[in-house]
Amino acid sequence: WETMLAAMKLGVVVTPATTLLTPDELRDRLDRGRARAVVATQDQVAKFAGLGDDRLVRIVIGGTGADGWLPFEDAAKAPDAFAPDGPTNADDPMLLYFTSGTTAKPKLVRHSQRSYPVGHLSTMYWLGLQPGDVHLNISSPGWAKHAWSCFFAPWNAGATIFIVNQPRFEAKGLLSVIGRCGVTTLCAPPTVWRLFIQEKLSDFKVSLREVCGAGEPLNPEVIDQVQAAWGLTIRDGYGQTETTALAGNSPGQKVKVGSMGRPLPGYRVRITDHDGNETKEGEVTLVLGAERPAGLMQGYQGDEGKLSGADGAFYRSGDVVFADDEGYLTFVGRSDDVFKSSDYRISPFELESVLLEHEQVAEAAVVPSPDPIRLAIPKAYVLLVAGAERSPETALSIFRHLHTRLAAFKRIRKLELVTELPKTISGKIRRVQLRRLEHDNNRGDALRGVEFREEEFPELAKVRTAGLETSQ
Repeated sequence: WETMLAAMKLGVVVTPATTLLTPDELRDRLDRGRARAVVATQDQVAKFAGLGDDRLVRIVIGGTGADGWLPFEDAAKAPDAFAPDGPTNADDPMLLYFTSGTTAKPKLVRHSQRSYPVGHLSTMYWLGLQPGDVHLNISSPGWAKHAWSCFFAPWNAGATIFIVNQPRFEAKGLLSVIGRCGVTTLCAPPTVWRLFIQEKLSDFKVSLREVCGAGEPLNPEVIDQVQAAWGLTIRDGYGQTETTALAGNSPGQKVKVGSMGRPLPGYRVRITDHDGNETKEGEVTLVLGAERPAGLMQGYQGDEGKLSGADGAFYRSGDVVFADDEGYLTFVGRSDDVFKSSDYRISPFELESVLLEHEQVAEAAVVPSPDPIRLAIPKAYVLLVAGAERSPETALSIFRHLHTRLAAFKRIRKLELVTELPKTISGKIRRVQLRRLEHDNNRGDALRGVEFREEEFPELAKVRTAGLETSQ
């Protein structure tokens, strides 16, 4: 927080970076981000050996300042007065974020001194923050959501930013702290909410007024359990590293479970097809020109410093949604994650939501698996809860669950029970890596588990026959 405020006053551009980055990833950020200074804790210093050049200013927190590193604590010796050497303009660059790289090499997203500080008024509105609130957002400082809800939105509202320093996430301990310290507003990603409901929520007495989720759409069962325990409805919201909160279920408005809400103030959204025509199901598209949102990035910064991707008449997000008659948006998937099977469009998220309702499924990722007749069939990579066996009995139980919940044309035909799922540094499952495994039919990869096919279970034959007739 001190470094960010100082950088804003100085007009210095900041590239937030998670401490989980490897030296090679740090080198990429130093090089492509053209970094001239680094601020790091003592335990990260070793990663920078051999990185950067003699011009790189190195500042260490909690260290002695040896080996060319300057102690951060020496800043306390500086004069209290600060005299800027020039104005900082609204359109000056302020943040360079590297996207999480779910589907491609990370891009450099550039925000200005206006786009995040002012643009996050939409985030403040969605979160429902008020002066005096104690707001907890669970997010790593290396990613944009941390700037959303651990920096700009709470301080814009005059709220307190509440931080719990957990070396390793532990749901029960965090829930106790939320109650003991009087947290009034809470935002957490779906992974955290799923861990929260593993505890008996009604045992934790909380002072929460607003609860929100973001990052990926929430499953209805999670929302139902929180509502039953605390009498609060988790309000889903949506945005990107490239934007501030763009759509959301706002306080005081009807919440549609499963929907990520309606466009927020400051954003004019169109839902368009590949040709740019407005449609009910299509890509989230922002109108630019005179109606350009304050919270939209300046653009993707290339190696030469040039910007792209947020110019012209429209910005295309790459996220596919369905818009109902009241303007509520429901996430379908990334434009490059949705696939076809027997000419039906399949949304991985929809199938993953059904999988997660099974008591033995902890996490799941659905990808297309090549098929000679259907072009592709849905296949699920499944990580089981602790204690569950990767056995035929478990697979049969999951298949039976899917048969009762999914139409025949979108039924999952293969399960692979694994011990880990590939993820980006920010915790999102890398479906692109699993798609590549299926395309290459690589059975020797370390990510591989135990595969089960629907046709291996005679008990499901009658259902399969009925399903085939229905799908035709």
